Amino acid sequence: MPRILLIDDDEHLAAPLTTYFARFGCTLESAVRPSEGLAKLRAGTYDAAILDVMLPEMDGFELCREIRKESDIPIVMLTARGEVMDRVVGLELGADDYVPKPFEPRELVARVQTILRRQRSAAPQAVANGTQHRVFDGLAIDLDRRQVLRHGERVELTGTEFELLALLAAEPGKVFSRDDILNRLRGHEAELYTRAVDIVVSRLRKKLEPLDCIKTLRNAGYALAVARSELA
Repeated sequence: MPRILLIDDDEHLAAPLTTYFARFGCTLESAVRPSEGLAKLRAGTYDAAILDVMLPEMDGFELCREIRKESDIPIVMLTARGEVMDRVVGLELGADDYVPKPFEPRELVARVQTILRRQRSAAPQAVANGTQHRVFDGLAIDLDRRQVLRHGERVELTGTEFELLALLAAEPGKVFSRDDILNRLRGHEAELYTRAVDIVVSRLRKKLEPLDCIKTLRNAGYALAVARSELA
């Protein structure tokens, strides 16, 4: 049963969401303060975290930044206004998705389920295809363990960053449009906008430095441009 942590200072929100998530086979725990939430994340094992933007002690963006220093757990942000800038900031900091307030509980469950389903299905599909290891010059991707090595050093990626890299690495040299990437990675439940893809690509590029393996083709999309290793 997936274990989800909600960090939101609205004490009236946790109880109904806990009941609702349970209907779909998920255990939802809650914390009303960021410090409490961070302590829970460090002490326990969670499959995803849901963060409100407006929080005491620190806002949800700062909390997302703190979590990303220690964990690649999937993160869904709750934005009070649902403005594009809030979404952009959250994605730049490493969030995997966002849900604007007010929201329907079923939508929030669907977003979380999409992220978890994507992670669960990646490894079995890779094994079935016999492609659980993809090795390039300076870059190794283990789809089974969801690990990435850059020149032998492990790179910590968020779930969305990993899925993007795995998608590009599945067909090196192929150009994937922004719409292709959105449809493949974010699911049909998520609101689509191309700026999200650019942000995730930018994050991934920075983490893979000094490798320069993701190429932008103007008005076309992105491709993985790196030679396969002789070990592949």
